[in-house]
Amino acid sequence: MASIYDVVIVGGGIAGLSLASALAGKCSVALLEAEQELAFHTSSRSARQLIPSYGPPVVQELTMRTLELLKARDDDAPEPVLTPRSFMLVGDEETVRAEASGNMTPIPHAEALELCPVLKPGSFTAAGLDSGSFGCNAPLLLEDHRQKAEAAGVDIITGARVHSAQRLGSGWEVGAGVEAFQSAVVVNAAGAWADELAVISGVEKLGLQPYRRTAAIVNVQTPLAPQTPMVCAADDSFYFRPEGQQVLISPSEHVPSGAEDAKPYAGDVDKLISVLNSVTTLGIQGTDRSWTGLRTEAADGVPVVGFDAEAKGFFWLAGQGGYGFQTSSAIAELAAAIIMGDSPESRTAEQLAAVRWSIRR
Repeated sequence: MASIYDVVIVGGGIAGLSLASALAGKCSVALLEAEQELAFHTSSRSARQLIPSYGPPVVQELTMRTLELLKARDDDAPEPVLTPRSFMLVGDEETVRAEASGNMTPIPHAEALELCPVLKPGSFTAAGLDSGSFGCNAPLLLEDHRQKAEAAGVDIITGARVHSAQRLGSGWEVGAGVEAFQSAVVVNAAGAWADELAVISGVEKLGLQPYRRTAAIVNVQTPLAPQTPMVCAADDSFYFRPEGQQVLISPSEHVPSGAEDAKPYAGDVDKLISVLNSVTTLGIQGTDRSWTGLRTEAADGVPVVGFDAEAKGFFWLAGQGGYGFQTSSAIAELAAAIIMGDSPESRTAEQLAAVRWSIRR
């Protein structure tokens, strides 16, 4: 016999968990995760930086609202999720100007070198600084959402890969693992597998594309001071930031991939180390560990949030791209309001509506 809920969320990454937390106590919710642990894929492979100047306008609005919500959370919590850490773009004048946004301020070359002394002076000619950026304790935020959801009665089931989903009368029946679940609403928070879940559900897919993004923790001769900004090349060829006495680095690649448990390609990290050793004095000595996550995007780069216009009760919560954590709390707030039938009245909601509302309408 099927278990009955108001909402079934498919996907236990930051998108699904934050929505489960936002819906907790308002309706009955089950969250289904295919893996044996939550946040196994992209959400456990985040750069852990929330950057208000990063992404299209609607993403920046969602980021600012997420920061408001997380700051309010930190005011009442013993351990903060957020840590101030600026974000700095470096490159040539034209590229930095093109990539900077309203939340980023141009800074002199000398100031950029003061903020990040390991940069070689001749490696860039212009810089921009987003001083409203924050580091994010991603594991703590995920655990917060899990605890809040479970405390309010959300059933979180791992090892529950969805193998069937169909409309039954006024709702849905979802088969996952050896169990069945019935609900009025199915939320597609399946990340790189979102289009696959749509196909299983008999819903037209949206053409969401996963892209690879590799990162590594490396040992260095010259550790970065804790207050050093996250530094990103304006041409998207690399970024790096402090990670204790080590440094997190990434080649910022944007390579299409299938939905998979992605692994680093041989040589990618070595090539990046060579580049960074040529433009900085970090003196990278070796790799401690490396990983690759998938950033899934819609064609227009805007997160997909809303009910499918053709499949009643099928709710898309996908396509967050590289903005998953930095938009998560705001998107969850917005999605919960839509699912509960509230009227979201915010500039963010209006902007998202102007881009795509509802799905395929």
